[in-house]
Order: sequence, then C-alpha cells, then structure tokens
Amino acid sequence: MIVNVASVSVACAVLVYAIVSHHGFVSSRDVSAVIDAVQAEPPAPPSPPTLDKAEYDGRLLALALSEPYGTPHPAATSTASTTSASSTPAKKPLWPAKAPYPEYGALLPFHRIVAYYGNFYSTQMGVLGEYPHDQVLAKLKGEVASWNAADSATPALPAIDYIAVTAQGSAGKDGKYRLRMPDDQVDKALAMAREVHGVLILDIQVGLSTLPQELPLLENYLKQPDVHLAIDPEFSMVKSGVAPGHVIGTFDAADVNYAANYLAELVRANHLPPKVLVVHRFTEDMVTGYKRIKPLPEVQVVMDMDGWGFPERKKNTYRRVIQSEPVQFTGFKLFYKNDIKPPSTHMLTPREVLQLTPRPVFIQYQ
Repeated sequence: MIVNVASVSVACAVLVYAIVSHHGFVSSRDVSAVIDAVQAEPPAPPSPPTLDKAEYDGRLLALALSEPYGTPHPAATSTASTTSASSTPAKKPLWPAKAPYPEYGALLPFHRIVAYYGNFYSTQMGVLGEYPHDQVLAKLKGEVASWNAADSATPALPAIDYIAVTAQGSAGKDGKYRLRMPDDQVDKALAMAREVHGVLILDIQVGLSTLPQELPLLENYLKQPDVHLAIDPEFSMVKSGVAPGHVIGTFDAADVNYAANYLAELVRANHLPPKVLVVHRFTEDMVTGYKRIKPLPEVQVVMDMDGWGFPERKKNTYRRVIQSEPVQFTGFKLFYKNDIKPPSTHMLTPREVLQLTPRPVFIQYQ
C-alpha cells in the first residue's frame, strides 16, 4: 500500500493533539494506535444516486391514464382462478410505451417542459423573435405558472426552444437550403434559459443538409448539461430533393436513432444527465418506421405534435400520429396566432391539453 506521508503526518498530529487534550499526556501505545488508524483502508465512497424506479413507473402510469401523479388506485385483484381457458386475453395497452429506464438525473416524467420557440432574427417563426427579451421571459413565466396550476403534481420546467439551424427558401452557397445561426445568437438563447433556471433546446431544420453534417457543429453546446435537442422532419428534404416549403419533409427511424446515439455518446463521454430529444410531427410520413426508434438510458425521446388548427383538429392529429404510434414520451405544440384562426374559437388551455391520452410532458408555444 502506498501511503501519502504528508497526509499521515497531518492526520497523526491532529489525533495526537486530541489525545493530549483529553488525557493530558500521550503514550507510545497511543501513537501506534494513531498510526494504525490513519493507515487503515479508507471507508468506501457513498454509492452514486440512482433513479427512483417506483416513482418513475408511477408517473408513466399516470400519464398513460391521463390523471395527476399520485392518484390512488385500488389494488388489482387476480381473476386467474375464475377465468376460463377460452377467455380472450386482455389487449395490451399502448401506453406506457416500452423503453429502458433512464439514468439518474432524467428530466422526464418528473417535470413537464414548457418551451418558447422561435428565432431572434424572425418575427414570424415564433415568440422568441416577436417580443423583446424581458417580455418573452415574463410571458414564459406566466405559462409555466398556468401549467403548474393545471397539474401541480408535475413541476413545469421553462425552456427556450431556439431554432439554431433554419430551413431557407434559397439554396445558399453550398446548395443546402439552410442557415446556421452564429454562436452569439445561441449564446443569447442559452443565457435566457439560464436566467429563468430552465433548459435550452436547440431546434434543427436541416433542409438539404443532414443530421451528421449539422450536429457536430453544435457539440460544444450539446455537451452542456442544460442543453437538449429537437429535430424537425418537416424541413428535412434530402429524401425528396425538393427545396423546403414545397412539400413536407421526412425523417426515418434511422435518422432519429442517429441523433439519439450521437447525444448518448456525449452523455457518456462527459458524464452528463440524460438528454431530451424532441421529434416534431403532424403527419404519418414525417416519421417513418416508428417501431424501430430506440430510446436509450441516456436519451429520452419525445414525439411532439406540432400541427396547428382548431381544437378538435389538433386533438385528432395527436391521436392519429402520436398516441397511436408510441415511442416514449409525447409533446404538444400551441400556436398563439394560427390556433385561433377561423373556424377556431380559442387556443387549447392547459387543462384541455391534459385531457389527452397520454398526457404530454413537453409543451411548446410558437
């Protein structure tokens, strides 16, 4: 065993002083006992914190049943002894979706993320570019309070959802129909998220570029523990070869899995809490092969319904493309302007959104 002499000397001096203070003298036996104690094997370090699986499972069940976490359920009674062999087995529910337990520190389903979306250069892409800094954060805090009032059992976590790569109508120098935001704009978004003690979500619209080309350029941000990722199939045009805005783009499960694995590598290499990966969707073809999407212990996947329209239309889209094709968690997008266009009479309220099955844990405002 290698002993740090300096450490032993200091420790011995401290213990000898304690003995003298108590007894008034020190013997050779006392000194030997002190040295033996200092050179003994140190106690085992405390175990690292672990996920509360019981709470995690309980919260997933509450989402699947569209009810607040903590709602009591009577103990189920077995009917195995009275059920005949010819009875039809109960159909397995779609939710909770099957996925591995996350690592400790996962945001979902312990929180509901409430995000403000947009780009600082555009007043048309969402609230982030439509209002000044202080007004954006005040409005966001107001929505967070509304969600906490609607579901006090699941704390709302504010988020800035910043479009860091935007699809473009023109090809640009490299013909990729996308524009990457400069670092000072991403830094501004990150500072806003931290100002409200929330998280930053970097939203990616690849145009005719690809995720392998774009994600590494954002790695310095994604390596930070409070930065997460969203990918938008609507503006992924490689498979069609058409410029953005003419047809709706698409991602396959392989694209989603690439993004998840990329994030997982960052989590492992940098000892980070799990990342959230948001995938936007409002048609079946925007995401193909959903059964092949693989959530990971390091990455929590949210399928976000981001179509706009009157309330029933939005709820029907959610049931068709989100509820019926389970991946892991669900999200729901609300539009301050487009959701109130006629024939709509109002934008869905938090309490109305919470009636969806399963309950969304990601809410995005544009």
